[in-house]
Amino acid sequence: MRTEEIDFEACRRKIGEKREQFRAFYALLLAYNAKFNLTAVTEEEEVFHKHFLDSLAGERFLPENARCAEVGSGAGFPSIPLKIVREDLRLTLIESTGKKCDFLRAAVRELDLKNVEVLHARAEEVGMQEGYREGFDVCFARAVARMNTLSEYCLPLVKVGGKFLAYKSDSEEEFREAIPAMRTLGGENCGFTRYELPDGYGARMLMYCEKIKPTPKKYPRGRGLERRSPIV
Repeated sequence: MRTEEIDFEACRRKIGEKREQFRAFYALLLAYNAKFNLTAVTEEEEVFHKHFLDSLAGERFLPENARCAEVGSGAGFPSIPLKIVREDLRLTLIESTGKKCDFLRAAVRELDLKNVEVLHARAEEVGMQEGYREGFDVCFARAVARMNTLSEYCLPLVKVGGKFLAYKSDSEEEFREAIPAMRTLGGENCGFTRYELPDGYGARMLMYCEKIKPTPKKYPRGRGLERRSPIV
């Protein structure tokens, strides 16, 4: 639980090596954002720092050839930047809004990304489905819900021995609040790392835990209980 120096120069180099795909993704984001309101961050430098660099901050948590789920994919952060630089990853993007799924499918198609599945579904439904429940090496999410709620969406998808990873604003209180939920859902070795985005773009946190035992069958509960009545 510490402030960590993310090697953002290495992240910049990786983006540079895939410059054309990142440019195409940015153009697609602007085009769809005019219709679907995907993100409030649209200026190029802001997108580069707050979306592209921030997405790559968590790359070290992803094992080679990992099968990964993303909950609440939205505009495709962090999944699309991670996939651009890590062709080995196998991704399932879970998004409940149809128009956002249309954007994600367009991004996958136009950027020629392989082994990416887009599911138009709610995470609490997918977490109960055979083939998805406890089927992923890593489940990650960014800007979806408070950590105690997010744990119930994500940890049922993680296999024993896998990891849950959340991109969050800098809030140790939110992390501490979520520890009971993560443990109830099969998580342990919970922790976080703080980092600063370059050029003054803000303090961020990666919160995580390991899945050490199966999630009890009653979770996720569904019917909005994850938000209305988080595990304590």
